[in-house]
Amino acid sequence: MTQVRLLVGTRKGAFILTSDEQRQDWEVSGPHFAGWEIYHINGSPAEPNRLYTSQSTGWFGQLIQRSDDGGATWEPVNNEFSYVGDPGTHQWYDGTQHPWEFTRVWLLQPSPSDPDVVYAGAEDAALFRSTDAGQSWQELPALREAKGHLWQPGAGGMCLHTIVLDPNDPDRIIVAISAAGAFRSDDGGESWRPINKGLASGEIPEEEAEVGHCVHAITMHPANPDVLFMQKHWDIMRSDDGGGMWHEVSGNLPSDFGFPIAVHPHEPETIYVIPIKSDSEHFPPEGKLRVYRSRTGGNEWEALTEGLPQENCYVNILRTALAVDSCDEAGVYFGTTGGAVYGSADSGDTWQAIVHDLPAVLSVEVQVLP
Repeated sequence: MTQVRLLVGTRKGAFILTSDEQRQDWEVSGPHFAGWEIYHINGSPAEPNRLYTSQSTGWFGQLIQRSDDGGATWEPVNNEFSYVGDPGTHQWYDGTQHPWEFTRVWLLQPSPSDPDVVYAGAEDAALFRSTDAGQSWQELPALREAKGHLWQPGAGGMCLHTIVLDPNDPDRIIVAISAAGAFRSDDGGESWRPINKGLASGEIPEEEAEVGHCVHAITMHPANPDVLFMQKHWDIMRSDDGGGMWHEVSGNLPSDFGFPIAVHPHEPETIYVIPIKSDSEHFPPEGKLRVYRSRTGGNEWEALTEGLPQENCYVNILRTALAVDSCDEAGVYFGTTGGAVYGSADSGDTWQAIVHDLPAVLSVEVQVLP
């Protein structure tokens, strides 16, 4: 029997939610690592019972743990992360230079084909890779040479928060950094180039600069890896050439500000976003929680509201808190800073609250298990 497993990271622990393929009744396990901020919990597509979690506290710092039994038991892996050589400095808001400091891991992205390969996106912005299931980590330092002296922190810190791996080409890696932009490697991380042409950001001195843009999230469909979709700090963007050029597809959205973006597993032109009012008011427009779906790859959007609160709702949905499953009838899931996790078993047409009253949700990932 097919099982669906949600991996939910929150401000005070991780939760694992499981259901059958009907996705109506859910069992909740947790909190795992109670009291720790779980920035991300993710599973290996190649070995689904291998899970990784990134946890952090102000008292004990950063820790990564791994489970090989679907979250029943956990063990710490090697947590030695260090920048290669002397990383030098990077630019701060006021134009001064600050030394690079390792603060935390924002994202863990396992390889789609090799259960021992996993990538970690860090703050200050750097990309690390392990080829032995977390027993050792190596920085891919060439990324910092892509005009890293011009990067500056977004409101949440200077973080590498998005890692997109091309399932058809293991040497192609796309990352996004706040506030630096998007970058791509075609040689397994040996070299990088900015892929921000077409982006315009009025918040930076040079609106169309090669680097410096605040990209919130990027997604791709595995069957069409040259088409990328981006939620930017203002604007929904699309590229049809692997990031070589971007164009706006915000269309009729009530607001083009938000954090997450996701693509339907079987329909490469169907995408989901969750708008919030503005960069200073992080809540849904009009206090109505609405997921928006485009079946045309952008520009034309429809509000999905059935089962979602349509008044007095003032939560936020963070960049890694939206996920889609690969069931025949796709499921869509998201978590809120108010501690609710919502799910749809019909591609977003109707919604139910899977669980209420968790700590603020930081991340949601989903696995479909045989």
